[in-house]
Amino acid sequence: MTFLKNYVKRKKLFLGASFLKPQNPVDYDSPPNKHERNRDIEKYFRPSCLPLLNKRIDNLSFFDPYYDKKTSQITVPANLLHSPEETILNYFSILREAENLTSKKLGGCGTVGFAKIPFPLAYQFLTREYQKEMPYRSYLKSFEGIGHTNLLKLEKVPTLEGSRWFIEVETIEGTDKLSTNFAYYYGFVEVQQDKSLFKISRITLYPEDFLCAAYHGWDHDAEAVVDVKFGEWCGLIKKRMPTKKDGFVKTIEVIGKDGSDYKFIFFQLTNNTDVLISQYKRKPGGPWELSNLDPESCLNNKTRS
Repeated sequence: MTFLKNYVKRKKLFLGASFLKPQNPVDYDSPPNKHERNRDIEKYFRPSCLPLLNKRIDNLSFFDPYYDKKTSQITVPANLLHSPEETILNYFSILREAENLTSKKLGGCGTVGFAKIPFPLAYQFLTREYQKEMPYRSYLKSFEGIGHTNLLKLEKVPTLEGSRWFIEVETIEGTDKLSTNFAYYYGFVEVQQDKSLFKISRITLYPEDFLCAAYHGWDHDAEAVVDVKFGEWCGLIKKRMPTKKDGFVKTIEVIGKDGSDYKFIFFQLTNNTDVLISQYKRKPGGPWELSNLDPESCLNNKTRS
């Protein structure tokens, strides 16, 4: 257990999640001119207009049964945990009006939302193992500066085992300038089943940058990623088919030089950058199967040869 406690100390926590460095586009050496697209960069600077998903709780009376209880005494109602998707939606619905503004990160004019009342109940959505890694005091501290949280995107991520979900959240955060700012984060929620209930076993978040992709590299663009990383680095592509877009999901299929077909699924973030979520391979006459080709290893092998 000492390892887990040290792990939490080393990892930065934010919004009850492991907070990792942004996956910013990488300026690889001089990609071909066809990837230096003349494009309208204004799209990289705009906030979200999406409707929020976490709007199931809008009355403070919902928290009445939990007022006088210690965090350890609170039990989440089973009807809020009956599927992975419901667990995540209910968790973020509880957190939507929760705030932990501080003297250094101010916002609002008086009481904001439901104040800190929702946090103890939200904490009980986490598995016991996750709670051991992140005690309640650390969990609450990870929300410092947060005045409001909106869940904008929720999508299941294909995995060979377990239950993993993509999320994107929008927060309103306090500042030391008497103003409040919108910020965006994306990441993944892992859900674990305990008998007939589902609880959150891990959350990982990455910050979104609105000044990087417009000026640097091509690594944020789905088509360029497929062309360069899987085409030029791995020598995989014979022909790339037109991109299919459904909301924030971008699907790119290619015909491989090896006779197999390949499919790449990207999710588009609020800052209009594309994140590769999953890969598939289909051998001639066969079904689509999850794949995990690492283009970085292709590049390293190419560099060594």
